[in-house]
Amino acid sequence: MGRTLVILGLVIAAIGGLILISERIGLPLGRLPGDLVWRGKNTTFYFPLATSIVASAVLTLVMWLINRNAQR
Repeated sequence: MGRTLVILGLVIAAIGGLILISERIGLPLGRLPGDLVWRGKNTTFYFPLATSIVASAVLTLVMWLINRNAQR
């Protein structure tokens, strides 16, 4: 259990580092083309569609790799 928590913490830290690096190279996650924003008079609705698709693809790949290694 402890080993899993340490690995999970390292993965979260790596994701945070990637987000910081991506902002510096001009790919700010959360503001990708394809993210939907509707601005009204007093309200703003934001739906990060493209960011959700990218996050889903990355998490799917990570889970596939973890599952593949766990079966060995």
